[in-house]
Amino acid sequence: MSHNTTEVLVGGVVLAAAIGFAVYAGQATGLSQSGADYRLNASFRSLEGVGVGTDVRLAGVKIGTVTDVELNPQTYRADTRFSVQQGIDIPDDSAIVVSSEGLLGGNFVEIMPGGSPFNFEPGDEIEDTQGAVSLITLLLKFVSGSGEDS
Repeated sequence: MSHNTTEVLVGGVVLAAAIGFAVYAGQATGLSQSGADYRLNASFRSLEGVGVGTDVRLAGVKIGTVTDVELNPQTYRADTRFSVQQGIDIPDDSAIVVSSEGLLGGNFVEIMPGGSPFNFEPGDEIEDTQGAVSLITLLLKFVSGSGEDS
């Protein structure tokens, strides 16, 4: 009987650890966030390296997540929807930029706050966008010298 009790106790500990890990993973990825956020939109020329689930950051701090990306067939731009945590007001003259974490790091969406006293409302679109910059294109321009002014 004691052999059976030990197995049940070890099984319970393993189950508790698995549940703890699942809760931690949900919090780390932002899946467990409640509906305490609002949606904004933006349209990018190039959204290379960004997809659903990509971080939206302000001053290096994650404040939201990209929730939807689709190609607009009329403008040939990437229409993007993202969530921002409730309570973080973004001035309505802010810009949004696709940034890189470094040479080998991934991309994320960064909000560059403006100075307007008015803020975006849920569902508004950020007009001032800057898409992803291709490192390969920059290197080719540098090597060929085509980036220099005459």
